[in-house]
Amino acid sequence: MSTAEASAAFPGYTRDTIDDQVVNPELYADEDEIHALFTTLRKEDPVRLMKPRGFRPFWSITKHADIQEIERQSDKFVNRLRTYLSPVEGEEWLKATVGDTHLFRTLVDLDDPIHYKLRNLTQSWFMPPNLKKLEERIAGLAKDHVDRMQDLGSECDFVKEVALWYPLRVIMQLLGVPKEDEPFMLKMTQEIFGPGDPDVTAATDHKGDDDTVVFSGERGQSVDLAATAQALFDYFGAITADRRKNPKDDVASVIANGMIDGQLIGDREAMSYYVIVATAGHDTTSSVTSGGLLQLIKNPDQMAKLKGDLSLLPGAVEESIRWVTPVKHFMRTAMEDYTLRGKTIKAGDGLCLHYPSGNRDEEVFGEPFKFKVDRTPNRQIAFGYGVHLCLGMHLARMEIKALYNELLPRLKHIELAGEPKNTRANFVSGLKSMPVRYRFA
Repeated sequence: MSTAEASAAFPGYTRDTIDDQVVNPELYADEDEIHALFTTLRKEDPVRLMKPRGFRPFWSITKHADIQEIERQSDKFVNRLRTYLSPVEGEEWLKATVGDTHLFRTLVDLDDPIHYKLRNLTQSWFMPPNLKKLEERIAGLAKDHVDRMQDLGSECDFVKEVALWYPLRVIMQLLGVPKEDEPFMLKMTQEIFGPGDPDVTAATDHKGDDDTVVFSGERGQSVDLAATAQALFDYFGAITADRRKNPKDDVASVIANGMIDGQLIGDREAMSYYVIVATAGHDTTSSVTSGGLLQLIKNPDQMAKLKGDLSLLPGAVEESIRWVTPVKHFMRTAMEDYTLRGKTIKAGDGLCLHYPSGNRDEEVFGEPFKFKVDRTPNRQIAFGYGVHLCLGMHLARMEIKALYNELLPRLKHIELAGEPKNTRANFVSGLKSMPVRYRFA
């Protein structure tokens, strides 16, 4: 598409600004802006070669069907070469520091067969039969956090007082780590997923030096991701040593004592496993919990429908997941030439799968910009698709359902008490603040 064609298709944009905006963390903090851009991309250029400044070029994939087509072919489109949108500067530093383009070696950074072998270590833990045993414990944690909300009086910041801490407590219990370590884990998570957000960078103690890549926010603060990673590795290294001496009935013990091809799991793989469970396992659930409640507040007819019939809860949870889509993208690399919608993707090209766009695709979802607690069918792809389908998706659904099941019957009224704010991040993001005013029955 030429510059003239781009300007016509994307009013207010030139080709360069379109490409720059798709990677711009600030745009993801404004849901109207990012969805307006994705809507136009789906209509005008759904498979688009992007060349944003400071990034390697990549194909932007915005249609639901195309995202699924790529994800189901994990042999042709791999994770290991490029998993996230990262500036060239950051990629070069990672290659020099750790030898590849990944800070961690988590499940989302790897391909089969090692991906399958690592995933299989904890697969049974996160399947419904095992999670069924946790229902009572999770329901108790949900009640504790709703009780806290009630104890706070008639106003609170739902994100900061409830949504951040509830799923974190669930994950910490599954891992078997002490409650007093929760603030540390929350801080580490926010630094990993929101290094460009000024509220994150203002809170961090990490400072970069000449040998590290830092991600800056406003007022000159920065997050040193190498220091964050090292802090996490040190923390989980101590847990690994303990669980190998004193195994318990928790996920940390499963990881610490996991065997791959007859050998004890490698240190980097083990540390990365803890990190993905401990961070992604609560941050994304927190975003959906608060984002779903925000939509119920904004759509009182849907709130009334759900409160009047709690059997709709599973569907309401699924719609909340579709609406929020906390993971904004994953990258893939083509291993061979491939044609998609008439565009030739060359071997070695990167592809960015934009999940929020896929979850608003007009060809898949009727009235995609309406929040419907009884939406059927709901083919949301926020958990991904194919072999990399989210390991913790059943747990996430259970947690959100348990909290809503506790909160909604007890609420007599709830409304916004201030402007909600989203994190500024193009990878994983969601609400960072949602002041509410409420009355309990």
